[in-house]
Amino acid sequence: MAGSLLKNVSLGKVGNSILGILGGGLGGYLLNYLGIGTSGGMDLSGILGSIAGGGVGGGVLMAIIGLIKNAISK
Repeated sequence: MAGSLLKNVSLGKVGNSILGILGGGLGGYLLNYLGIGTSGGMDLSGILGSIAGGGVGGGVLMAIIGLIKNAISK
C-alpha cells in the first residue's frame, strides 16, 4: 500500500514486500518496547493495533530505504 502511495521511493513489488515485513516486525517491537503497542492478544483491539503498528513501521522503513536508494543513484 505504501509503495503505491509513494511511487518515487518504490522498490518494486518484491522489495516493498520484504521491507514491509521487516519494518512491520521492527515497528511492532519498537511500539511494545516503548509501552505504546498492544500486548499481542487475540482480541480485536490487539489485532488492529498490530496491523496499524506493522503498517506504519513498514511504510516508514520503505520510505527511508527508498530515499537512500534515490540519493545514491543520483
